[in-house]
Amino acid sequence: MTKTEPHKRLNHGKGIIDQIAHECLLMRVRKLDRVLTGIYDAELRPFGLKASQTTLLVFVAKAGPVRRIEIGKCLCLDPSTLTRNLKIMLTNGWIQEIADGEDGRGLPVQITVQGRDLLNQIGPFWRKAQTRTEKFLGNDGATLLRKLAANKMEVSSR
Repeated sequence: MTKTEPHKRLNHGKGIIDQIAHECLLMRVRKLDRVLTGIYDAELRPFGLKASQTTLLVFVAKAGPVRRIEIGKCLCLDPSTLTRNLKIMLTNGWIQEIADGEDGRGLPVQITVQGRDLLNQIGPFWRKAQTRTEKFLGNDGATLLRKLAANKMEVSSR
């Protein structure tokens, strides 16, 4: 191997690096996610609640008694992330497990009175975050985001 060969390999890869850096949709979505999450987290912080937990709490409140596996499927969450957040919510008394007469594994969860009260308390702060987010995205961006999220989020492997 000559001294120029490693240099050629590095230059050869520069095309794909530039392409990924300038075009990658995933990088942009992840950055957008961090910005939007920061807006909601800042507003919800006084309540000891994070944006990710708010999403879960609202889902559980709307779904009624629901099993973890269904929550994970509907919200596209991996089991470890879901378990970690549900544990915090159980510890804080925002949700509770309920017996359903089955084998006891994966007991359904439901919102508690305390959890419902918390959602009612955060309402004005959530609205403030929502307004800030809509301003950040603009009308077209907010509309597009709603349309994209309304589509079924199943992706084929090809």
